[in-house]
Amino acid sequence: MDEVFELRNEYIALCDLLKTCGIAESGGMGKQMVAEGVVCVDGAVELRKTCKIRPGQVVSGEGFTIRVIAAHA
Repeated sequence: MDEVFELRNEYIALCDLLKTCGIAESGGMGKQMVAEGVVCVDGAVELRKTCKIRPGQVVSGEGFTIRVIAAHA
């Protein structure tokens, strides 16, 4: 699944992004995915559950890629 996420704020926490995009069923599941090392940010494994994701970054894992862009005003 390839998805583009329009970010309306300065950043979104990684676990919240996974939940918002439907990759994880809950924030807790998103945190577990990150803790297990199955989520990458810009091609590198990210282990910080609340890592701040900003426009221009790409979050990926098995079967998904989320490109984060700034929302148009």
